Amino acid sequence: MRARGAVLSAVLVAAVAVLTACSSSGAGGAGAASPAAAASPALPPGPRVTVDPAVAVNPATPVRVHADGGRLTSVRMTNPAGDQVAGTTAADGSTWTTDEPLAYGRTYTVVTDAVSPQGAPTHVQSTVTTLDPKQTDSAAVDPGTTDVGVGQPLAVTFSHAVSDKDAAVKALTVTSTPPQTGAWHWISSTQVDYRPAEYWKAGSTVRLDGKLYGTDLGGGAFGAKDVHETFHVHDAWVAKADGASEQMQIFDNGALVRTMKISLGSQQFPTHTGPHVISDKAPSVVMDSATYGVMPGQPGYYKETVLLDERISNDGEFVHSAPWSVGQQGTDNVSHGCVNLSPADAQWFYDHFGIGDVVEVTNSGGPSLPIWDRWGDWEMPFSQWQSGASS
Repeated sequence: MRARGAVLSAVLVAAVAVLTACSSSGAGGAGAASPAAAASPALPPGPRVTVDPAVAVNPATPVRVHADGGRLTSVRMTNPAGDQVAGTTAADGSTWTTDEPLAYGRTYTVVTDAVSPQGAPTHVQSTVTTLDPKQTDSAAVDPGTTDVGVGQPLAVTFSHAVSDKDAAVKALTVTSTPPQTGAWHWISSTQVDYRPAEYWKAGSTVRLDGKLYGTDLGGGAFGAKDVHETFHVHDAWVAKADGASEQMQIFDNGALVRTMKISLGSQQFPTHTGPHVISDKAPSVVMDSATYGVMPGQPGYYKETVLLDERISNDGEFVHSAPWSVGQQGTDNVSHGCVNLSPADAQWFYDHFGIGDVVEVTNSGGPSLPIWDRWGDWEMPFSQWQSGASS
């Protein structure tokens, strides 16, 4: 809860001096005092100046200086280093409002001058103190590229576990053009993802505006800064890899454009089923079975440089060139979970598919891709996805 600051004011009342005059007669004449001059009426007090809020101020909340019974003639707000805070005075001079956020844990000086309609001045010097949070949480946004496929979720990952998830999601606004229904879902205590009910429409523009600075994230933590991200969705590239037929059909905006022979994971290392989203691509990757527990000297160990790689999960699944399994492609599933392609098909796939494009795996004999396995977001029905905005 923000504490409202105490109202600071000072009133300077102008005093009016009443003057008298005397005169003397000519030489030898008796002196006589002239009548006292009439006293001028005292001016009313100058305007009452207040600063709101003044204590425990949320730095994202604008500070306002008010003049009651007059107009502001000058407001100067400075930080501890003496730098001036930008602000705007209303046309009628009644208020001045900051135009920029303040910093956490700072005391600012506010020097104000105001004048009443009768000309009585007020001069006030006061302070504004911002709250000093226990910790500040930064947030990273994925994707880190502006051109993505239709399967790319939007992810915000916080630097610490978030206690008040509702507040965090409330601060995040997603706008899609054309409009598409979507929702947030917490993947972990630090990561919340946004996806539409179905894949993004090709040609969409998606923008995130995260007003996190000053947001109370619970447990004494506040957002460190706002986040903004915009990405464009290119053509709808979707590959359908079928472990029963050992073939993969390639669709561009719904039209079948190519069919490839494949080899998926063996019975010992079955490929996960469900929609996979490409999260990375590289011309070559050193693949080491030790990364998932098959160590040197054990059956099935390998460490190979593999070409034309596109990652589809963080569990070591890729679509890549596999010249060693060309004889099994189209007939047997013999990989360690990857989608094996011939060098020619792998080159074509690498040239056409990229970040955010989709590979849907069916009939592999493997379990569903977990939603937390990089971009497993599409494994969950949207009705269930929507319920996880604050879980």
